[in-house]
Amino acid sequence: MKLFKKILIANRGEIAVRIIRACKELGIKTVAIFSDIERESLHVRLADESICIGPANPTHSYLNVPAILSAAEVTDAEAIHPGYGFLSENPNFAEACATSGITFIGPAPESIKIGGDKAKARQVMKRRGIPVVLGSDGPVISEDAAIKIAKKIGFPVIIKASAGGGGRGMRIVNEEEELSTAFQMAQRESLASFGSSEIYLEKYLPSIRHIEVQIISDGKGNVIHLGERDCSIQRRHQKLIEEAPSPVATEKFRKKIGELAVKAAKAMKYKNVGTIEFIVDHEQNIYFMEVNTRVQVEHPVTEEITGIDIIKEQIKIAAGLPLTYKQNQIKPYGHAIECRINAEDPEKFIPSPGRITFFLPPGGPGVRVDTGAYTGWAVPSHYDSMIAKLIVHGKNREEAIAKMKRALDEFIIEGIKTTIAFHKKVLNHPDFIKGNFNTGFVERMNIQSAIAETAKPEVQSLAE
Repeated sequence: MKLFKKILIANRGEIAVRIIRACKELGIKTVAIFSDIERESLHVRLADESICIGPANPTHSYLNVPAILSAAEVTDAEAIHPGYGFLSENPNFAEACATSGITFIGPAPESIKIGGDKAKARQVMKRRGIPVVLGSDGPVISEDAAIKIAKKIGFPVIIKASAGGGGRGMRIVNEEEELSTAFQMAQRESLASFGSSEIYLEKYLPSIRHIEVQIISDGKGNVIHLGERDCSIQRRHQKLIEEAPSPVATEKFRKKIGELAVKAAKAMKYKNVGTIEFIVDHEQNIYFMEVNTRVQVEHPVTEEITGIDIIKEQIKIAAGLPLTYKQNQIKPYGHAIECRINAEDPEKFIPSPGRITFFLPPGGPGVRVDTGAYTGWAVPSHYDSMIAKLIVHGKNREEAIAKMKRALDEFIIEGIKTTIAFHKKVLNHPDFIKGNFNTGFVERMNIQSAIAETAKPEVQSLAE
């Protein structure tokens, strides 16, 4: 079976650039879509063709299904790669692609639906013997039902949006008196963010690590995993730094969590690339959390330690090709770390859009920068604030940390505020260096409050 001749990328920024590069190496033509304020974006410049699909508001552009499908049809694109975010986990979009005779580069709509309904995903995994945190068996309809469940499993509990992600629609409840207000707030936030007010309850586990496993399945019975990633450095449930492998994983733990991920993928009859996310307590008990039915922001750390191009694998599988790897061929080497560089105030995490007056990415052996930014580019206020991903690979974690610290020192972005200073603070923290952290690390150490005291560059501007 042959690969596609032309793929439309239904996304923007660094992930669109990343997909274009993979397509070029596979000999596939690309079509970039863009909103009317992004004509000068890097992904538009690099693609073979480009087409404007609407105004800046993502509802009328990057989330505009009819406009995207029309763009694919007029450019004769055979497939659409959704990247991450926007329509990447929208089963209706996947179905619309199929109806239009266009291949959706991702899992089947049925898998996306399971992944998008976290309460249902819990049920599927529980039935297959995959451990889940104590909680409700499905969506919780009323406050009274929530109170009964909370009393049964014991406080504290955490309320989560069934269709949620990124911390939205999520509330921690320490005692019964707080539950009613938290329940209503979670429902309202879930409805506003995801169009669904369905929520579910879990026992709240403090001091956890967030560890996920990259899986690839060709839909022909072949499922493999590419090892684990540790995503515990977070702020308000938003990932900031990821690394692979996890600094706390033993070989026994790695084997177990990998097998659970493959089992979860098979339970969903999954096809294409995906991520099975787990939470791990201080005793290294593993609990299923959710499925991400798309390529992850942090996929480069897995690529760096395995040598496998995950985007290319997505494309090949969508074209009907079988997996070319077997589990015993996956032999990770070294250690990789990724820092998400956001256009934000590093102390307050407030977006900092504007024009970049000078952009100098780091280089050297084992340093990779995935970005859509460049000198003179204006960071828009309408979209996610992440403008670059800095990834390093070393022979071990110690070398990877040293390399990341050096790369952060070299990375110069002027004209806007960025989170580079925040990452420097984390990378120099003794507990991070020791691997002694969990999902509460950033808040517990109050890292951003000390950023103002970090060393300032001696040269004010290299652009002068």
